Amino acid sequence: MAEASVSSSKLKLVEHALAIADKEAVDSGDLGFLARALVMATLPHSDPKTDRFERKNGDYTLTITALQDGLGIPYGSLPRLVMAWICTEATRTQSRNLVLGDSLSDWMRQLGLSPTGGRNGSITRLRDQMHRLFGCAFSIGYADSEGAAGINTLVASRYSLWWNDKQPGQRSLFPSTLYLSEDFYREITEHPVPLDMRALRMLKRSPLALDIYAWLNWRLYRVKKPVCIPWDGLQTQFGAGYPLDTARGRADFKRKFKEAMRKVSLVLPEARVGEADNGLLLKPGKPAIRSTK
Repeated sequence: MAEASVSSSKLKLVEHALAIADKEAVDSGDLGFLARALVMATLPHSDPKTDRFERKNGDYTLTITALQDGLGIPYGSLPRLVMAWICTEATRTQSRNLVLGDSLSDWMRQLGLSPTGGRNGSITRLRDQMHRLFGCAFSIGYADSEGAAGINTLVASRYSLWWNDKQPGQRSLFPSTLYLSEDFYREITEHPVPLDMRALRMLKRSPLALDIYAWLNWRLYRVKKPVCIPWDGLQTQFGAGYPLDTARGRADFKRKFKEAMRKVSLVLPEARVGEADNGLLLKPGKPAIRSTK
């Protein structure tokens, strides 16, 4: 049974990859976006079990702080999918006021999720991650030898989620809405990174694969000549939880990164990415998402 399940999962990945290769996101209506700030540094992959989390990428630092004791930091695939929906909708509507679906089921389908109940069901987990996401402050900072700059912001200044967990398909009397903070809205609309929402739905079981996909979409677009990204740099950016100061930690991260990269390569078949002696080699090539206004 396990072998059949794995084969079925791999078959679905290939089918999704073929659909993406057959029609570009712009033509299929699946063009999405993510804020550049969330591509350069990302949310944790697993629960850090703390109210403060920090991720570094060179001179760039993303710090996430829970505004209520014990609330926790958003982690895993669910808040990544939520953020992609928010950034896509804000870019599409050019509005800070976002209206979620007519019902919980409707909105979860937009995220590529099936509503399931119970303590460990998708509804319970999604609600928990959304409370964490909207209850945290995000500090985005750049600092080098010449100076520093930063933004301190919330994702949403206000939010209203009027959903019935026990009847996810039922329409609410009041619309569920988000009102994005001005700074976060500006970061989204001034620096959007284009994505294929089909790829996100395909990679949704792996937060690391989601991060790599978004990063490569952004990074490869800017590559003008071959560049090697050292493994240590990739581990600092993507590998929270894998210690840099041990050979075991470095080996574990490298193995996990390569596993995720194999999935990402299915949705980025034309990406010219390879392994070098000391890192990941990126070469100029065709952009994964066709340029659009």
